[in-house]
Amino acid sequence: MGETTKTSGNNSAFHNFHNDFSHVKDVNERRRLALAEVDRAPFGWYHVRAIIVAGVGFFTDSYDIFTASLLTIMLGIVFYPGVGQMPTSSDTAIKLATSAGTVIGQLGFGALGDIVGRKRMYGVELIVIIFATLAQALTSSSPSIDVVGAIIFWRVIMGIGIGGDYPLSSIITSEFATTKWRGAMMASVFAMQGLGQLAAAIVMLIATAGFKSSLETAPTLATCTGGCAQSVDKMWRLLIGFGAVPGCIALYYRLTIPETPRYTFDVELDVEKAEGDAQAYLKGSSGASPDELTRATARKEAAEQMKAPQASWSDFFRHYSKLNNAKLLTGTALSWCFLDIAYYGVSLNNATILEVIGYSTKNAHNTYEILYNTALGNLIIVLAGAVPGYWVTVFTVDRFGRKPIQFMGFGILTVLFVIMGFGYFHIGSNGLLAIFVLAQFFFNFGPNATTFIVPGECFPTRYRSTSHGISAAMGKIGSIIGQGAIAPLRTRGGTKLNPNPWMDHVLEIYALFMLLGVGTTCLIKETKRKTLEELAGEDDEEVQVQEGAGNIAAVENTTEAVAGGEETAKH
Repeated sequence: MGETTKTSGNNSAFHNFHNDFSHVKDVNERRRLALAEVDRAPFGWYHVRAIIVAGVGFFTDSYDIFTASLLTIMLGIVFYPGVGQMPTSSDTAIKLATSAGTVIGQLGFGALGDIVGRKRMYGVELIVIIFATLAQALTSSSPSIDVVGAIIFWRVIMGIGIGGDYPLSSIITSEFATTKWRGAMMASVFAMQGLGQLAAAIVMLIATAGFKSSLETAPTLATCTGGCAQSVDKMWRLLIGFGAVPGCIALYYRLTIPETPRYTFDVELDVEKAEGDAQAYLKGSSGASPDELTRATARKEAAEQMKAPQASWSDFFRHYSKLNNAKLLTGTALSWCFLDIAYYGVSLNNATILEVIGYSTKNAHNTYEILYNTALGNLIIVLAGAVPGYWVTVFTVDRFGRKPIQFMGFGILTVLFVIMGFGYFHIGSNGLLAIFVLAQFFFNFGPNATTFIVPGECFPTRYRSTSHGISAAMGKIGSIIGQGAIAPLRTRGGTKLNPNPWMDHVLEIYALFMLLGVGTTCLIKETKRKTLEELAGEDDEEVQVQEGAGNIAAVENTTEAVAGGEETAKH
């Protein structure tokens, strides 16, 4: 076949493992060596850089998603003068818009990650996020279009980009990670969500402090007009626009990554080239490109030699028609769905919950103090609950395992929501805030992290991105249910004196879904410190192929021996 050719694509965050073994002639042996090198690599600075590059996307995603709680408050002040708040329907629509777009992005980019490759899609979704974020920050009303409609449009587009980041960041990190610390690497990427939430609260605090003199002139949100409203208008644009900054920083690394070695070998079967269209993302010449004849010959030989099954619609349905595989996908999808019903139902309404329990409005004498207390309350919730929860998961997930952490998280959250729901009118505001912070901790030291990690590990390479996208999309459908159908129930029968009379029942409903999550966790598998091939059952499939090939060879040898014996007898 001639001298093998090195492939393009390599940067300081993602190493091209394919080139290390391009001299090995046997395709299956080259695959085994390359994947073993990835699996056994000692944890080092290279892995840290990879976490940062993938994690910046989640930082941006989280920042953009969770600013919605603060955004709707400020839009209410600016665009509803004299009232000071948006209609509940508009508030809900803005929060649902991102989730609706995210479902599309998770399914679409998830499938494309398997069909055309991880490399080609990685970075594209970040461009979508950056563009939509900047467009959103520049949005305003006009005689022919309402600002709420324009913001909803751009948040849907932004959601599509955010949705693409879920499967791509998860599986790229998973397929480049060392087996021993794969859970910690994936959890670290996901933990950037907590830092994104933290950044949103800090930017809000800084913006509020910067416009303090203007905001103090209005005793209530409804009276914040004129210069006060103009200041708030600048604040929300600053808050939203800042979300594009980290994405711009990471964009270069995402566009120049090499294809993951597992995708190169198992899906493309292109041992002479890491990816068909790598030229689009070249940062420079890193090796010669084979001519089309050599490449076609190599692909044909690889197709004959490779033992792993190949992707197709018939194979996809065959794979998931098996009970164990169907149960696994059901477990990852429904666990994520039940989690997000409660997680987004409360997290995207942090500001409302703070107001309901009296934190943001208690002893507040003007608009500045209301906005400042709201931002500070978000900061306290994130610092005390969310951020520690994420990082406790990072340091324990490869020791305790994914399944025990998910069981524990769902179980404790069930208890906490039962206490908050049934004891809502008997626990003071400080007690409710403390329990709410605890819930944020066990969301993140629990199913919020593990539902992201497990789908990136337990499916075969050829369907890993699609399956993660399906699981994540079910989560976002859950978040739409939580925000759109359940959270608004808090205002049922509301009056001016008691605008949220059903808050206790909403919390009780969330407790039920946490209990259901305990049940669906039984369907997933423990993935701790096993190779991706072990988890996907690909080794078993290869053994079956090898046994079949061995039986055929044995029959052929026997036939040849019999024919040889007959020929000898004749002579």
